[in-house]
Amino acid sequence: MPEADTERAYRRIATEEAFAPPDLIERYRKLIVGGAANDRGFESLMGYFLFNDSPRTNAIVERLQDLGERRIGDMDASGIDRQVISLTAPGVQVFDAPTAVSLAAASNDELAAAVRAYPDRFTGLAAVAPQDPPAAARELERAVRTLGLRGAIINSHTRGEYLDDEKFWDIFEAAEALGVPVYLHPRDPAPKMLEPLLECGLDGAIYGFAVETGMHLLRIIMSGVFDRFPKLEIVVGHLGEAIPYWLFRVDFFHRGIVETGRYANVKPLLKKPSDYMKENIYVTTSGMAWEPVIMYARSVLGTDRVLYAMDYPYQFVPEEVAVTDNLPISGDEKKALYETNAQRVFGLQDTASSDGSVRP
Repeated sequence: MPEADTERAYRRIATEEAFAPPDLIERYRKLIVGGAANDRGFESLMGYFLFNDSPRTNAIVERLQDLGERRIGDMDASGIDRQVISLTAPGVQVFDAPTAVSLAAASNDELAAAVRAYPDRFTGLAAVAPQDPPAAARELERAVRTLGLRGAIINSHTRGEYLDDEKFWDIFEAAEALGVPVYLHPRDPAPKMLEPLLECGLDGAIYGFAVETGMHLLRIIMSGVFDRFPKLEIVVGHLGEAIPYWLFRVDFFHRGIVETGRYANVKPLLKKPSDYMKENIYVTTSGMAWEPVIMYARSVLGTDRVLYAMDYPYQFVPEEVAVTDNLPISGDEKKALYETNAQRVFGLQDTASSDGSVRP
């Protein structure tokens, strides 16, 4: 079990924790039942949670919709002091643009209200609708400046399109200007890569999420996003979706394909791909409570680049907190992993005052 509160000199901040308003859950159900989703990955994944009547799936769906005492109770039971909460995947990204824009604003209002109600326990990230990039940028600015949310959540592809396309870069420009990160969260793989994974049950969190999101992150790096927006920060879960393991090989072959001009759309970058991973990317431990890989990510990316996360409620296993508590690292390093790295990335010192009002 986690260390007793009296025995630790840090707060545990969990940085990839999900919620879903009841209205969004109902809209997901209607999309699937009516056949309007036209997205087999979404139907497979969300259909499993919404139409599989089991104790586990029912508990997850119930917890997703709670932004009050049940969530606080679960946090207390597992020793989590603060959650950084964001709209569950796939968020609003399965809807048409006007619907997505409206739903993003409504969910941000609901999340901000919960943060005001529990300012010492909750921090929020804003949902945005990449279907309309200028509107997404405006909503991010409203969410940060008016609602006090501390970044954006984007659930990998949006109807098969990726953020390396410059038409989406209004979102990155806004995030950089506001000084807040973009959390690139997984979702079911895009249709073009889905079938080989779906047919053998590998499309979800077991593997497909990492394939989809890791590729997406590399597309963003290779596109030159960080050369255009050098202060932009992106957070990725699950210890970087396996990319830290591949960095040597990515650097080696990226240099080769640039020198030979093998791909017309792959241009030179100002730095090596691994440099952007170490300077612009943060990874969280969400769903990866395993000492060897946590230690490896810290050794490759740097101790200031790895943040703790639980992946609540999908992987709500309180006993896993003890894995992080028992890592063979110093007390100061543990404090950075659990607390101070998250404070820096999400600007948590500025989120709310004790009376619940949003600070400038």
